[in-house]
Amino acid sequence: MEVCIRLQRSDIKASGKYNFRIVAIPKSDPRQSKALEILGYYDSSKKPAAYDVKIDKLEQWIAKGAQMSPTVKSLFKKARIRKNA
Repeated sequence: MEVCIRLQRSDIKASGKYNFRIVAIPKSDPRQSKALEILGYYDSSKKPAAYDVKIDKLEQWIAKGAQMSPTVKSLFKKARIRKNA
């Protein structure tokens, strides 16, 4: 089973901005299916954008072979959450 770390839309605010969860999910599952584990969240409505990531859980999933989606990888680079993202 290939696992991907990607964004999952959680809810919409009145301003039309979305909140996202950062999740570990099987690559073949649909976008809104049940995640294996929630690794954090990303809130784009705040300036600057708010992040909350469980780094230890993220490292465990990457060690198991999980791949980050391009969007998550670019968010982490911008936030400097992981050095080798």
